Amino acid sequence: MRELGLIAPDFDSTNPESISTEDFIPVFRPYEATLEDLATVHDPAYIQKVLAMDAAGEGYFDRADTPAWKGVFRRAAMAVGGTLLAADLVGSGQAQHVFHPAGGLHHAKYDKASGFCIFNDIVIAIRRWQQKYGYQRVAVLDVDGHHGDGTQSLLYNEPLLTVSLHMYDGRFFPGTGSLEERGEEAGLGYAVNLPLPRFTSDQEYLEAFDLAVRVVEQYQPDALILQFGVDGHFSDRMVGLKLSTQVYEYISAQAHALAHRVCQGRLVVVGGGGYEPETVARCWAILMANLSNQTATLGPRYEALHDPIAELPLPNEKAIQEAQEMLRSVRKLFIKPHNLT
Repeated sequence: MRELGLIAPDFDSTNPESISTEDFIPVFRPYEATLEDLATVHDPAYIQKVLAMDAAGEGYFDRADTPAWKGVFRRAAMAVGGTLLAADLVGSGQAQHVFHPAGGLHHAKYDKASGFCIFNDIVIAIRRWQQKYGYQRVAVLDVDGHHGDGTQSLLYNEPLLTVSLHMYDGRFFPGTGSLEERGEEAGLGYAVNLPLPRFTSDQEYLEAFDLAVRVVEQYQPDALILQFGVDGHFSDRMVGLKLSTQVYEYISAQAHALAHRVCQGRLVVVGGGGYEPETVARCWAILMANLSNQTATLGPRYEALHDPIAELPLPNEKAIQEAQEMLRSVRKLFIKPHNLT
């Protein structure tokens, strides 16, 4: 992003505070979330367990995905602190849109870690908005290739909207995110899942995303969190989706416009998954160019961020048919008799 001129050329990642001029996107230093911040969402006994495993510097928080090491607690708390800073910048009116690339840890649950995620920064930020700024209706739009199971479980009984587009076959990690998972009690109808088949490509994905936008628009949130995981890109071997940078451009532009339509522009974007560094860098640059309205200014440099046409995967007919069937079911469940009142 520095090479594109989106942030200042003298940006120092070791001391980013106060890098802010009218010509560049301002960059802020995150802080470490406190124990009290973490306890707004997580079991205090679990927080102490993370501290103890940090001190020991060995073992795993889950099966074998999330290792413990000395310093892991601070790293996890810094990730939460960055998203809390983003929530405060938006909630206080200092910024309309904030991107925190180290956030989006959507697998973390009340009392356990999962899938590289130790603390759920998304839900902790929602609690900050509720308690400090009085936001009662917050929407989470999650486009990571993996279902946001931790976020969903933490909000499952509340009228807070979670919309997740992800690969799903009942076995792929984390194994949740079916159409039948719709929330419970006061949260019934507020968990909206759009489970996509392996090999889903741009056309059917964008149709599903447009449906997700309609759901958020009907909900009329006070603020929006976009979990911008880009592991659904066709180059990423962690997920079996076949999406191109055109999809991530569309998500960036449409989420930006959606926030302005429904919640006065209040938008926090968190990074989430993405395991091909070069692809992640291009997708994040596309996101930032759209959020800052710099796509036209960047011109050819922006266009160069996209995938070469010759590398784009061909559509998969079976995936198209399965995606269309899923979308018909979603329309029946969530659009016609909509529960989001």
